[in-house]
Amino acid sequence: MDPLREYGFTALPRDPNILLNGKDNIKAPGPVLVKDVPLPDSTLAKTVMGHARAELAEETFNHSMRVFFYGQAIVREQFPDWAFSDETYLLTCLLHDIGTTAKNLRATRMSFEFYGGLIALDLLHQQHDAPKEQAESVAEAIIRHQDIGETGKITTVGQLIQLATIFDNMGGHAALIHHDTIVDVVKHFPRKKWSSCFSATIREENDLKPWAHTTALGEDDFPNGVQNNKLMEPFD
Repeated sequence: MDPLREYGFTALPRDPNILLNGKDNIKAPGPVLVKDVPLPDSTLAKTVMGHARAELAEETFNHSMRVFFYGQAIVREQFPDWAFSDETYLLTCLLHDIGTTAKNLRATRMSFEFYGGLIALDLLHQQHDAPKEQAESVAEAIIRHQDIGETGKITTVGQLIQLATIFDNMGGHAALIHHDTIVDVVKHFPRKKWSSCFSATIREENDLKPWAHTTALGEDDFPNGVQNNKLMEPFD
C-alpha cells in the first residue's frame, strides 16, 4: 500500500481553475445518488460517525454528510483518477466542522479549522489507533479546508473537501454536480436552513476571535455569501 495515495496526500494545484482547465467542468455531470455511493463501514468509520452524530448539531452533521456525497459525485464525474480511500474522505467530512460546536469554539483561541484538525488528529490516532498517516491527512485537510487560493498545492483530500464545502455553503462550482444529485442528497440529509445556520456560526467566531482565519475569506463577504446561497436557496 502506498500511504500517499491511500490517504489522499497526492499534491494538486490549490487553484481549481487549473484543475478544470479554465472551464466550468471537465464534462457535463450525470446524477450520482446516495444509493450509488456505499458508505465505508469499518469499525473506525462507524465509531467516528457516532462521535460526529453525538457532538455536532443536526444541521452540521447533515452538512458534513452532504459534503461527503457531493465530493464523491465530483470525483466520479470529473476527476476519476484522483487517489484516496473513501474512508479517509468520510472521516475528513465528519470532522471538518468539529471545531464549530459551541463548546469547541470557546475551548481555544485558535481558529476553528486549526483546533478541529488537532481534535481530529487526537481522536483518530491517539484514541482510536488510526494509522498515523491517515490521521495526519484528515487533520491537514481540516486545517486547510478554508485555505482557498490560486497559488501553491494542496492534498487531494484537501482539494476535494474545499470543492464540496464551497458547493454546499456558497453554491460555488455549480457546474460540477448534477441537479438530481442535489435533490437526492438533500432528501437524505436536509439542509434545515443551513445557509442561515452556518453564516451565524461564521459571525459568532469572528466576534469571539477577530483574528480568526475565516476572516481571510472576507469578514462580511464570506458570511453574506453563505447566507445568500442562491443555488441552495430552493432547498433551505
